[in-house]
Amino acid sequence: MDAPSAPRLFRAADWVAGLSIAGLLLPEAVAYSGIAGLPPQAGVIALLVGLFVYGLLGSSRFAIVSATSSSAAVLLAATNSAAEGDLATRLALGTGIIVLTGVFFLIAAAARLGAVSNLIAKPVLRGFALGLALTIVVKQMPKVLDVQTAHGDFLRLSWELITSLDRWNLAGLAMAAVGVALLQGLGRWRATRAVPAALLVIATGIALDLSGVCRQWGIDAVGPIDFRLTTPSLPSLSRELWLRMGELAFAMALILYAESYGSIRTFALRHGDRVSANRDLLALGTANLASGLLQGMPVGAGFSATSANEAAGARTRAAGLIAGGVVLLAAIALLPWIAHTPEPLLAAIVIHAVGHTLNPDSLRPYFSWRRDRLVAIVAFVAVLLLGVLDGLLTAIGVSLLLLLRGMSTARVSWLGRLNGGHDFVDIARHPEARVPAGMLIARPETPLFFGNVEAVFATIRAQVAQTRNLDHVVVSLEESADLDGTSVEALCDFAAHVRQRGAQLTLARVKDTLRDLLEQVRSEDLPPSAYAAWSVDDAVQQAGQRTGGAAADAVTPILL
Repeated sequence: MDAPSAPRLFRAADWVAGLSIAGLLLPEAVAYSGIAGLPPQAGVIALLVGLFVYGLLGSSRFAIVSATSSSAAVLLAATNSAAEGDLATRLALGTGIIVLTGVFFLIAAAARLGAVSNLIAKPVLRGFALGLALTIVVKQMPKVLDVQTAHGDFLRLSWELITSLDRWNLAGLAMAAVGVALLQGLGRWRATRAVPAALLVIATGIALDLSGVCRQWGIDAVGPIDFRLTTPSLPSLSRELWLRMGELAFAMALILYAESYGSIRTFALRHGDRVSANRDLLALGTANLASGLLQGMPVGAGFSATSANEAAGARTRAAGLIAGGVVLLAAIALLPWIAHTPEPLLAAIVIHAVGHTLNPDSLRPYFSWRRDRLVAIVAFVAVLLLGVLDGLLTAIGVSLLLLLRGMSTARVSWLGRLNGGHDFVDIARHPEARVPAGMLIARPETPLFFGNVEAVFATIRAQVAQTRNLDHVVVSLEESADLDGTSVEALCDFAAHVRQRGAQLTLARVKDTLRDLLEQVRSEDLPPSAYAAWSVDDAVQQAGQRTGGAAADAVTPILL
């Protein structure tokens, strides 16, 4: 689809929205750096790059591209798994992952793969998001409670927090709880829409730290933030590490694109906008490549920031550019003040940001529909038991295995004419349907491909062998828009088998693409007349004309 026109900077609504969301995005960027285990300036760099690049190249007028909680958590898990505790190595690996993520996006944009926006199933995403949000909340608690922990996985970290109950800093816990309550309450108060609630909470925390109250309560502040743009550079990594980073970057690209395009598409549908998936791939690729080269964080279009931009009244992508300008000025002038932000309040911002995903009701439809329950549960449990990255990969693997299992199952329906009309239906569900004499009508219920075609035709062959006085076999290919090489060979073999049985094969509901392919195959057992019928009814009438009309009246029993 086409992208909207270029942003117009003179719209007052965009200035208001840009100024408003800048106050939300800067504290979140600093907070998300903590989730990724990176210095605070990494989140600020990612925020600036994401705002400016997407504002210039993107297609959505509402999307805000910045660091996200999910990508930050995935980055931490990925670098921890490969760096073995060395901070310098972990930072270098993180840069490599982000750069390669950008490269994967650019390759996808060049290949025009934007239509592949649902590679990760929704149940996987929702189960993953629920488990991730719970993990992120638990991982913020050591900062809130001011306790030292030795483990980062959900279960052992939770147990460490419970066993260290006597060392909890209750003042920090109270500050975080009040911070979350204020963020929730102020966010619903119309009077604070012009000034983000996060900015008001941060300002209050800075005042408490400067007054010495936080020191008395034993609460630490974020500390100095060294913000400066470095010369773009690549980390010095071995070939083996680059290959390992490529695997992790692919997972990062999947989760970022699923999250980003989900947000972009949601708001585009809500407002009737047109967006370009390939253009957004280009924007996301450029933003991640630039952020990685400048030692920033991975960036994507998060739902919460995009929703805040819409709520603030944005009209074009100019709102993001304006927010980027404001963030740049704030980074130059205000970072020394933000360094006085109490750690529990930054944790409160993170907890509030992921709070909308801490809702088990998001999985309820899959239980009421009795669809994809296992996938959603596996995604949720895998994140808690295996960690963020391994949990995500496990959930994706399970969903793909279930998909392949379903596609590989040889499901074939046997059709009959319903009430003497033109409709042919499954006789197992509609016993009143009648099968024309001397005829067998089969319909594969899944698209034919190399993984199921042999089993499907074996099932049909078995039924052919059991059917007496068989003159005609009709196979409806309505589920198969095209066939791979293995399927074409299997179809030709089946046509030869039917001919050897003394019967005639007719293909019904053959798509134009498949017709063109069969013309190129030029099989003697599949002449053009064998796939000339557009519908099952046409195929049956064609067979009836060849047998003198007898096929329309009698009934052939089918042994199921």
